[in-house]
Amino acid sequence: MKPAPAPPGQAAFFNPRLLGARGEGQTLDTCAMQAAIDACARLGGGTVLVPAGQYLVGTLFLRDRVTLHLEAGATLLGSQDPADYPVTYNRWEGMEQLTYAPLIAGNGLENIAISGRGTIDGQGEFWWQAFNDKTLTSPRPRLIGFTDCHNVLIEGITLTNSPAWTVNPVRCENVNIRGLTIINPPNSPNTDGINPDSCRGVRISDCYISVGDDCITIKSGTQHELPIRRPPCRDITITNCVLERGHGGIVIGSEMSGGVCNVVISNCVFIGTDRGIRLKSRRGRGGIVEDVSITNIIMDGVLCPFTMNLYYHCGGAQGDKTVADKNPLPIDSGTPVFRRIHISHVTAVDVKLAAGFLYGLAEMPLKDISFSDISVSLSEGAKPDYPEMADDIPSMSQAGFFVRNANRIRFERVDVTGQISPAFDIDDSVSAVINP
Repeated sequence: MKPAPAPPGQAAFFNPRLLGARGEGQTLDTCAMQAAIDACARLGGGTVLVPAGQYLVGTLFLRDRVTLHLEAGATLLGSQDPADYPVTYNRWEGMEQLTYAPLIAGNGLENIAISGRGTIDGQGEFWWQAFNDKTLTSPRPRLIGFTDCHNVLIEGITLTNSPAWTVNPVRCENVNIRGLTIINPPNSPNTDGINPDSCRGVRISDCYISVGDDCITIKSGTQHELPIRRPPCRDITITNCVLERGHGGIVIGSEMSGGVCNVVISNCVFIGTDRGIRLKSRRGRGGIVEDVSITNIIMDGVLCPFTMNLYYHCGGAQGDKTVADKNPLPIDSGTPVFRRIHISHVTAVDVKLAAGFLYGLAEMPLKDISFSDISVSLSEGAKPDYPEMADDIPSMSQAGFFVRNANRIRFERVDVTGQISPAFDIDDSVSAVINP
C-alpha cells in the first residue's frame, strides 16, 4: 500500500533523536536512524534532519523521496563490526558479487539526497587492516552506494575514512554531486573518491578530494557481466574540483566494458597525484571510450600528467601473456577502443617521470587524439619509475611524451621543458602531427 503524502504545505521532518538515537558515538543508533528514514518515507517523503552529535551506525537504507540532512556538527560513525553490514549482491570492481552493503545504501530509488554540513566517518581502519590481512569473507563496504536510482543529490557533506570506495553510484541517472570534501589516508587501500559506474547524466562539481587511490573514476563494468547489466557511463561533467594525492586525478577505467562517452572535464587543479588524466584498459575488457573533452587544468607535482594505457595489468592480469603481448592480435569483442579524446589548456609543473605516456594496442591504436596549448615542466632529481602499470615498459625520469600505436594524434602548441630525453618519443607505429 502506498504511503499517504504529508498534508499540503506541511513538510515532513524527522529527528532520529525523537525515535531513540543517542548521538553519543558509543551506542549503536542504526535502528533509530532507520526508523526515522522509514517513517519519513511512509509519509510520502521529506527530510531526516540529523542534529549535532556522533551517531554510531551500520548500514542505513535510504528510501524514495527522502533527504538525509546532516546538520553542522552531526557525524555518522561507521560501525567496525561486520555484522552491522548485511552481505548483499552489489557491483564491485566491475562485476556483481556478494559484498558488505554500503554504509548508506539505496537500490531502485528516486528523488533521494544526502546533504548538509555534517560528516560521514567510515572508521575504515578496521576494514583496511582486515583487507591487508586477508581475513574478510566479502569485499568491504563503500561509504555511499546507490544502484539503479534516479534523481540523486549528494551535496555539501564531508566524507572520510571510507572502508573502500567512497561514493559509488551504479546504473543511476541524473546524479548531482557537488561541494563534497572527501579525505582518506594516503595508505588506505582502494579508497577511491567518486566512482560513477554505468551511470547517465552525472555532474560532479566543486569538490575537494584527497584519497588513497584514484580521486574520480568513471567506470562501466567488465566482460564478466551481461551486456544489459553494464550500460555505458555517459553524459558526464566534472568541473571546479581540487584533487590531491591519489593514484590518479581523473580516471577512466579500467572497468569500462560497457563503454564511456560524452565526458567534459574542466577547471580543475591536481596536486601531487601519481597521474593526472588517466585512461586505462586491456585486452579482454572490450568497450569504447570516445568523445572526451578536457580543458583548463593545472597540475602540480604529478608523476605523469597524461596516460592512455591499453596494456593495464592490475587486477589479476600482471604477467598475462595475452595482455602484455606488444604484437598485433586478432580484433574481437574484447578489444578496447580509445578515440576522439581532446585535451587543451593544461599547465603541469614539477612533473617527475614523463610528460605523457600513450600506449595503444598494436591491433587497435589510439585514434584521433589531440593535445593543444599544453605546458609541461619536468623537475630534476626524480627517481626513475614506471609512468603506468603495464608489463614490459621502460622506467622513466624527466622524459617527454612517450607514444606508441596511435593514429591521427596531434600536438599543437605543446611546450615541454626540463626533459633529458626527446620531448616526443614517437616510433613508426604512430601517425602524428606536431605543430609548434
